[in-house]
Amino acid sequence: MRLRLPEERPTEPPTGYKIAHPVLSHDGTRAGFTGVSLGGALPYGVLADASCVYGLRHRAPHRRCDCGFHCVHDRTAAEALLCTAEHRTAALLEVTVLGRYLRFELGFRYARQRVRTATVGPCPCGAAAAALAEAGWGRPGWWGLAPSCAGCLRGRTSVSLAGFARLAGDGLRVVAGAAVPGAVRPAGLGVPELTAEAALLQARLDWFQTQLARLGRRGPGGGPQG
Repeated sequence: MRLRLPEERPTEPPTGYKIAHPVLSHDGTRAGFTGVSLGGALPYGVLADASCVYGLRHRAPHRRCDCGFHCVHDRTAAEALLCTAEHRTAALLEVTVLGRYLRFELGFRYARQRVRTATVGPCPCGAAAAALAEAGWGRPGWWGLAPSCAGCLRGRTSVSLAGFARLAGDGLRVVAGAAVPGAVRPAGLGVPELTAEAALLQARLDWFQTQLARLGRRGPGGGPQG
């Protein structure tokens, strides 16, 4: 006797949450995401169908495989994944679960999804992100992106949050998460920071003057002046 799992027929598609890295095509014409686990090598768009990452011909998700898109029920559970070092530059995605899905205790494994909203974290300096910039890694044909404020771009390949949403298409919203409390933009130092910089420069100037005075006392030949 074969055990049959109960079937659900919701009146509207379920909502889930996950994390993923934003990516930009090498020619700057397309934007999407890449996962943080098994499917990380395969960038996907806002509206995408899952396939078996092992190359098997069954439809995803298959009960005897772990293929398919994955998400969790609770936004807080997805945000907790951003605490790990390798995921801190990832975006938090709110997705609509489409097509066939398997429900488990924490979330869904499913066949099709639409990314509705992507929330990006702060720049490494702590300021709220104004853009997504080249992060130092990528996939063939794709730049991996990370949040950046305007002052930290430093000429890197980048795209504004609105520009990323436009390139990704299909109604995606991209929003910037809150800045780190007390963060100071590198391009906008306040009075305390400028005062500290001035004190440092004065200390270095005093050191140079001391060295010049010592050289003057020793004379051009290296010995003391007579």
